[in-house]
Amino acid sequence: MDVFSGKGALVTGGSRGIGRAVVRRLAADGAEVVFSYRDDDAAAERVTEETGALAVRADVGDRAALERLFAAAESRLPGLDILVNNAAGMTGKKLITDITDDEYERVFAVNTRAVFLAIQWAGRVMRDGGRIVNVSTLNTKISAPTLALYQGSKAAIEQFAMVAARELGGRGITANTVSPGATDTDMLHSANPPGAAERMIPLTALGRLGRPDDIAAVVAFLAGPDGRWITGQNLLATGGMIL
Repeated sequence: MDVFSGKGALVTGGSRGIGRAVVRRLAADGAEVVFSYRDDDAAAERVTEETGALAVRADVGDRAALERLFAAAESRLPGLDILVNNAAGMTGKKLITDITDDEYERVFAVNTRAVFLAIQWAGRVMRDGGRIVNVSTLNTKISAPTLALYQGSKAAIEQFAMVAARELGGRGITANTVSPGATDTDMLHSANPPGAAERMIPLTALGRLGRPDDIAAVVAFLAGPDGRWITGQNLLATGGMIL
């Protein structure tokens, strides 16, 4: 399929997990893709070999690095048509009373400020009819102890998408959020004790963990022509995980 032929896409956090699957899907469907990664050169190189996408090493929590990423995207792409804000990080699970200032600043720099700046940039350079997709989490709907920073930082980007939808809609640009449930990624397993991911399966109507490709398919739908009448929404891509 070439539904994205002639389109340019930027995906943050594209070397592993959901981001890698999104890069692969958009490239397979014809888009020219630039993606960021933080420090895993080997993983980024594999994605480039698989897709032909341009990998840019950039810690999106660093504003100067983020601006270099934007410049690389503008230089490489035929134009910006798709922005997928996927990069995210979290501290170890900690109670609110134990979170340090440095931890707060780091999580919000990566998960929230970087998304805000990317949407701001896209609002200036994106071609009419473009697509903005933020990747959030089901955790903003299911409050859990020790996840205050992660949930709070992700909840903010859901609101960013809703406002951007109203502000950019006159140019045919849509802005939406995709909120995955339990998805089989390194982050899921590293953030939970052994066996926890398997215990999530019975909570899911479809009887398995999500796969990165499942989420990439939802992102591609919103980014493509069939998603043209959806904006300002938060799609729960959870496999029917019980709330």
